[in-house]
Amino acid sequence: MANYLTIASQSEAAFREKMSRFISFAIPVTTAEEAKEYVGLYANEYHDARHVCWAYMIGSDRKEFLSSDNGEPSGTAGKPILGQINSFGLTNIVIIVVRYFGGIKLGTSGLIAAYREAARLAIEAAEIIEGKDMTTLSFTFPYLAMNDVMKLLKSQNPPGGREVIKIIEQAFDNTCSITISLPLDLLPELSGRIGGISGTSILSATGAGEADE
Repeated sequence: MANYLTIASQSEAAFREKMSRFISFAIPVTTAEEAKEYVGLYANEYHDARHVCWAYMIGSDRKEFLSSDNGEPSGTAGKPILGQINSFGLTNIVIIVVRYFGGIKLGTSGLIAAYREAARLAIEAAEIIEGKDMTTLSFTFPYLAMNDVMKLLKSQNPPGGREVIKIIEQAFDNTCSITISLPLDLLPELSGRIGGISGTSILSATGAGEADE
């Protein structure tokens, strides 16, 4: 398990360079598929722009990444955008930079500097936060154990503090079921305590990444 840096919510920035207008967006994501969906969304929204360039980084190990120059000379857009993600040590993020051409060519070095600046401004407009690997845990328990289960889950969320345990799904009957989201490093202890409540049965646990706001 590893902690990492990401952004709390979407941010936006804009600037001009020799008549070209650059609009940049930094968006928190958790998968490459989600990042590509945002790219498609913005490419459609800004279909009248000359270029919609982007880069993303995924995972606490920062090993899954991709970038695109979207018609700009090779290495002048996607790479400097990705470079800013790396400079800030971020992950689980996609940065999209929209360029409206102003009629004056910027040249290779000018493009690199412009896309780097656009990405930097979007990141600096965002709140950088620490994220941590998360997991989901599903379990069942008898209705008579309801109070014990809910008391245990509530004890993980200190009053007035950040919500550590989140209930994702729940169903109450003679046999009840709950799926919760929790930090991966809490899984061994909490699953053991849940298993210690009479009649409970652990069903499954899966990993994911989530920001610690």
